[in-house]
This record gives sequence, structure tokens and C-alpha cells, in this order.
Amino acid sequence: MSEQVRPPLPPFHYEDAVLKVRKAEDAWNSRDPQAVSLAYTEDSRWRNRSEFVCGRADIVAFLERKWSRELDYRLIKEIWSHSDDRIAVRFAYEWRDAAGNWFRSYGNENWAFAENGLMKVRHASINDVPISEVERLFHWPPGPRPLDHPGLTELGL
Repeated sequence: MSEQVRPPLPPFHYEDAVLKVRKAEDAWNSRDPQAVSLAYTEDSRWRNRSEFVCGRADIVAFLERKWSRELDYRLIKEIWSHSDDRIAVRFAYEWRDAAGNWFRSYGNENWAFAENGLMKVRHASINDVPISEVERLFHWPPGPRPLDHPGLTELGL
């Protein structure tokens, strides 16, 4: 049984890799675990911080837990590097906990893709930094970051 195809497909040119990163950012900003999981192979393997996840069902469960704790989540991703079937990304996201404390989480991800454009491996290293509400930089309504909103480099992050 073949899985769906998710363009752009490897081998990636720079523009393809940039588009892949933006599509991933937009999907994660939807905060829809089921929709996000469809960008990954059925047997996708993750390391997220100290947690190891394998397969779409685990991805959905992981994202449901994540977004039940990380409220008002807003994410920006930026390409770092790429090769034919791999992309390295840096990112930052802002969120608050149930007590109203704000955080900015910084990280790096390494992605490997199957021929059909689905991600088969994701390694994420992430650090959380407490911030005050006035230090927040990611201000847009829930959903994808508007095209005119600055990225990480423009924000000095």
C-alpha cells in the first residue's frame, strides 16, 4: 500500500527546501495533530527533547499533549541547511502555560525525507526561556503566520 505524495519531493533545491520549511511551519501553527501527522511516514521516528516517538498514532498523541500544555502557541521556522533528502531547521515558538507564564522555546531540527516527500525522521533539540508578556514578538491570530510578519532573522532571533 503506497502512502500519499507530499511535494516538494527530494532531491531538494534551495527553493524547494524553503517551501517545505514554510509548509511545516504553517501546519504546526494550525495546531491540528491529525493534519500535522499526515506530513510524516506511517513509521516516522522522532526524538523531541528527551521523548522518542514512532509512528503517526504516537505523533498525534504527542502533539495533543504538547498543545494542551503550550497555550497560544505561535511558531516560526527558518531553513538552516539542506541536501538532496535532508533539511536542517532552526525555530522559535512562543507559548504560555495554564498559569499565564510566557515562554519562548528555541530549537533546531534535523529532518530526513522519503522519496514521496513525507518526513521519515525528525530530531528536535529545544530550550525554553521564560519571557514576560511584553517581550513577546509573535503577534498574529491563531493559524499560519501572515506572509508580512517578520521571520527569525528579521526579528534578531
